[in-house]
Amino acid sequence: MSSALQSLLQNPAIWRGDEQARVALPSIPTGFSEFDRELPGGGWPRGVVSELLTERTGIGELSLLMPALAQLSQQDGWLMLIAPPWIPYAPALAARGIRLSRVIVANTVSGKDTLWAAEQSLRAGNCSAVLAWLAAFNEHGLRRLQLAAEEGGSFGVVFGESSRAALPSPVPLRIRLGVRQGRLSVKILKRRGSGLTPTLWLDAEKPFAAAMPPRIQARPAFAHAVA
Repeated sequence: MSSALQSLLQNPAIWRGDEQARVALPSIPTGFSEFDRELPGGGWPRGVVSELLTERTGIGELSLLMPALAQLSQQDGWLMLIAPPWIPYAPALAARGIRLSRVIVANTVSGKDTLWAAEQSLRAGNCSAVLAWLAAFNEHGLRRLQLAAEEGGSFGVVFGESSRAALPSPVPLRIRLGVRQGRLSVKILKRRGSGLTPTLWLDAEKPFAAAMPPRIQARPAFAHAVA
């Protein structure tokens, strides 16, 4: 093998077929070492929208994001929560290390408004993370969000139902989440690179209480899920 080719193959952006999927990407450690090992770049990718598909809202999906959000809140960018299904409970977020002065919650009225707010926040360049709960979205909408994240360099997350796993999606990272006996099952459906991934079992926070009226008891429910 020539020295020039050897030098080329040492570049971290080069992936070889007999290696586990690894891509040189700016990333944020997830706080779960076994999960980081399965993600290209070794953590949540920046400049990318990730899809988190869940069986139902409140199974502990926020606990998967809390370590990264706590890290990002120590920086100058904003943490945008757009159309969350529950009212964020400030003491619970602070207990997980999140700097509350960097958190903005946008309660949009319609799905169109939610998509617009997410797109603008991702593109702005001053948001460290953008989390959006879209009631309905399609491939075109996700493509718009992905392009905006690439432009702004933000860490974006879109939450959806696990039934969407069978549908095509333009985003580079798709993850299906479930919960069994208090543990969160994490399955990577799509990532940059290739190779099958195992289902990971991580310690999850307790889920939201069943059938909780969101406007009456949403505050303690959200706190219970992230505290």
